[in-house]
Amino acid sequence: MTALLFLIPVALGMGLIGLVAFLWSLRSGQFDDPKGAAERILQDDDNPLP
Repeated sequence: MTALLFLIPVALGMGLIGLVAFLWSLRSGQFDDPKGAAERILQDDDNPLP
């Protein structure tokens, strides 16, 4: 039972750190992709065979 008194705050702290890191990455533009996969899939990189 005493282990839960230690593990619950540790788990909540780690979750809070993860949430702060995620929000920081959103605000700093880590997930911005103006030319995303939706447009890249339409580009034809293959050379046609003669």
